[in-house]
Amino acid sequence: MIPVRIGSQRLHKKNLRRLHGVTLIERAVEKCKKAKVFDEIWVNSEDITFKKYAEQNDVNFHKRPAKLGNNNATSEDYIEEFLKLRPCDLLVQVHSIAPLLTVSEISEFVETFKSSSDDVLLSFTSEQIECAFQNKPINFTFKEKTNSQLLKPVQRIIWSISGWRRSTFLEASQEGKCSTYAGKIGYFEVNHLAGHVIKNEEDLSIAEALLPLIQ
Repeated sequence: MIPVRIGSQRLHKKNLRRLHGVTLIERAVEKCKKAKVFDEIWVNSEDITFKKYAEQNDVNFHKRPAKLGNNNATSEDYIEEFLKLRPCDLLVQVHSIAPLLTVSEISEFVETFKSSSDDVLLSFTSEQIECAFQNKPINFTFKEKTNSQLLKPVQRIIWSISGWRRSTFLEASQEGKCSTYAGKIGYFEVNHLAGHVIKNEEDLSIAEALLPLIQ
């Protein structure tokens, strides 16, 4: 499933913006098709504009309610709505606004998820540098200076790609629990560039410069 909205507060119609001549939505669809690991590919949006992009690229289109496309709707809201209507075993979400996620990473992520007993699979990048939370060290100590290469990496969760077991997700939702992190959680490391997300014009310009590095 590739979730896209027509609206954006910081970058107007960002999913329709072009990166090296290809719109972000079409680039995501193309990568998912090239990965050759999906039984079905769905574009999920509140706006019918994206239906033609799905049809032109021979993938499915799911129109979610308009209220699930505004700034107040959460990912749990639209994922739950999709899963209730679209039976499946596993759902993998690939974000169009993370264009530096590679085809091979999509393939490896899906194969890892399919062969595991995980209910959730989260993607992350490793940060092997001194990290703190609320002014307190996480992976280092103020008592001594440690070389960065000796530090334990911090896992920065990103949402370029993620996956859920449908039955566990919906069960948690029905019980009023947080579905996003329900059940057994697994972690899948991706390259640092995959964590770059398009939120504004500067992000798009950076992606334009970085894209050739992963191709």
